[in-house]
Amino acid sequence: MSVDTPRRIVLLRHAKADWPQVSDHERPLAERGRTDAPVAGRKLADTGITFDLALCSTAARTRETWKLAVHELPHRPRTVYEERLYEASLGELIALLNEVSDEVSDLLVIGHNPGMHALSDALAGKAEGDALARMNRGGFPTAAFSVLTFNGSWKSVEHGVGTLVDYWAPHS
Repeated sequence: MSVDTPRRIVLLRHAKADWPQVSDHERPLAERGRTDAPVAGRKLADTGITFDLALCSTAARTRETWKLAVHELPHRPRTVYEERLYEASLGELIALLNEVSDEVSDLLVIGHNPGMHALSDALAGKAEGDALARMNRGGFPTAAFSVLTFNGSWKSVEHGVGTLVDYWAPHS
């Protein structure tokens, strides 16, 4: 696969989590999250993107979101549970993307805020239609996702490299 291959990154924030007396990493989804995650999965399926790889945070709420969303996709991508996604800074998220193999054209990342919103905003050098305005107005709520495209190697991912082509959030 050429490094000039068009690539897509979809950044999905976990669905709504509950606040029981457990560590933050082990927080499960709330009832609304268990409802919203499959809806997000159906919306992901509607994009028509066949993901080559899914990188999912190891936190309970992201794993549960992915488990509920993936059943709605026509194709289950290879999934890597990546502990570095939990509490990752913007720089750490970009560094993770830089490690992705160039064999991957379409990548899904299931993570947390503020990282998913910050990464979407940072990568979006351009935007189609009102996608950027909708994303920034909505604040990237739980179960929201953005779709970005870029050309080049994953090693070349940096601020402004992409085009925000879509943004979706439940309840908006």
